[in-house]
Amino acid sequence: MAHKNPWPDEGNTGHIWDEDLRELDNPPPLWWMLSFYAGFIMIIFYTLYYPTIPLTNASGEFTKGMTGWTQINEYQDDFKVLKDWRTAKFADKEEQLASLSVEDILKDEELRSYAVATSKALYGDYCAACHASGGAGITNFPVLADDDWLWGGSIAQIEATIANGRIGNMPAKGMMGNLSDQEISDVTDYVIALSEGKGDDVAYAAGKAVYTKGMCMACHGPAGTPMAPTGAANLADGIWRFGSDRDTVLSVIKNGVNVKKNGVHIEGTRQAVMPSFKERLPNADVNIKRLAVYVHSLGGGQ
Repeated sequence: MAHKNPWPDEGNTGHIWDEDLRELDNPPPLWWMLSFYAGFIMIIFYTLYYPTIPLTNASGEFTKGMTGWTQINEYQDDFKVLKDWRTAKFADKEEQLASLSVEDILKDEELRSYAVATSKALYGDYCAACHASGGAGITNFPVLADDDWLWGGSIAQIEATIANGRIGNMPAKGMMGNLSDQEISDVTDYVIALSEGKGDDVAYAAGKAVYTKGMCMACHGPAGTPMAPTGAANLADGIWRFGSDRDTVLSVIKNGVNVKKNGVHIEGTRQAVMPSFKERLPNADVNIKRLAVYVHSLGGGQ
């Protein structure tokens, strides 16, 4: 850096490098200064116009701004615009869903596709917690994507299940006292054998006799296959609601499903209740049909 300033009247700072590189002391341009001060003005404007300053009171309030604007209000306004647009665009489809039966909706491919497309969010909000995404099912809750139905898989039966709900029921063979512990053990082995296609093996003859004696066949059928969809499980397939391990199967037989004593579930009984959605769903008349068509489309509908 030079020690002498060859340009004393230039208005530089006296900092000079490499003989002629120097730092000038010119004021900023007017436009820059105006922008700088305008920024401070905008800070004051935004502070007054929008909700800004958190207060120190216990309720955690903040300044509301002159207009009372909030992101939530803006979101709700925009959502209303979108909702009104959807209502106008799909009004004819919604009218058809409301007026037609679920059977007729299935016959109309365009309307069926519309019902499926518009029910996915509804299914996620009200059904997926128990039946999982895509009807895959989780432990203790039925799979909706297979063709194993406790109450029937026709579109009308699915609609009735969603609308009215279902309550599973199986007597507790141990509590009723009509089967001993040994008999419960034998029939457990037989039921597992049924699911594996070994029900006729001599090794399970004792369990088969108990199956008849214990009136299991009255609900589950002589060969483990219910005569009609009345809530009884099909014991001849490999599909298990509560688990296929021997301890679980034995526990279900011994303690039953939804067995109560003095209004309280007994220890060990399985609880299997699907609530009615007539009062839970918004616009239930239409949305129950919509969900029924969606569940039927998952692959297991009959």
